[in-house]
Amino acid sequence: MSNTAANPRLRTFGSKTAGPGHPVYITGEIGINHNGDLENAFALIDVAADAGCDAVKFQKRTPEICTPRDQWDIERDTPWGRMTYIDYRHRVEFGESEYQAISEHCAKRGIDWFASPWDTEAVAFLEKFDVPAHKVASASLTDDELLRALRATGRTVVLSTGMSTPKQIRHAVEVLGSDNILLCHATSTYPAKAEELNLRVINTLQAEYPNVPIGYSGHETGLQTTLAAVALGATFVERHITLDRAMWGSDQAASVEPQGLTRLVRDIRTIEQSLGDGVKKVYESELGPMKKLRRVAGVVAEGADREPAGV
Repeated sequence: MSNTAANPRLRTFGSKTAGPGHPVYITGEIGINHNGDLENAFALIDVAADAGCDAVKFQKRTPEICTPRDQWDIERDTPWGRMTYIDYRHRVEFGESEYQAISEHCAKRGIDWFASPWDTEAVAFLEKFDVPAHKVASASLTDDELLRALRATGRTVVLSTGMSTPKQIRHAVEVLGSDNILLCHATSTYPAKAEELNLRVINTLQAEYPNVPIGYSGHETGLQTTLAAVALGATFVERHITLDRAMWGSDQAASVEPQGLTRLVRDIRTIEQSLGDGVKKVYESELGPMKKLRRVAGVVAEGADREPAGV
């Protein structure tokens, strides 16, 4: 389960590798957008697989641990009627049988799945499955007990850094260790405003943690800014996905619908191809236009009678 020692900037996700020089690892964040309905979860897995995502991600909580005691008995309106908050938290959580069905469906569709555990009991629950990684939600970045439990699994840990200071991020990296982590720049508002995305933090994190791959977890509307994150060097991308942004739930409005997800994956792969290696060269496809169009008085156009660089 450990990451490759040959290149400390690479991370393993099951049979795949994320990091510089490898395809961006694209994750469709289902979270709780399934609204506790297994058929919704299957449909979202299908959407992600059809779009070409590498993985889908869920959230796993132990409600009695993650919900403050003074919130348990507060009633709220839900699609299933009025209920207490603790009952609602249980209503949208999947148990072992549901996750076994999710695991089987993902295997059938050829797509990875993992989750954000919000407590140590959730870590132990997810370890029952051969997940390729674990995710630390931005809200959990300061939970040292959770971070230590995740480090002990030996799996790749994706750490989102929304609502966090540089000092808090540094501490979390020290607790987790840098060998198996992948850092994700994020802004934790739903949806996030373009002027608050601050995508150049990707470059800041690259400079601060040169042996850690950097990714991007986006909560904005639209696709352009996520594509810009890839152009800036993000090696991992996560976006919330939904069947319909009008569905009930706090994350739906900041999520990407099926057609948008297909476009996002397509455009990320095009950007990957277009970035190249940064070494300027004359391509063989340019030789014909160069011979036809370039005119230098008294001499043959430079390079016109030579093999292009790299050939």
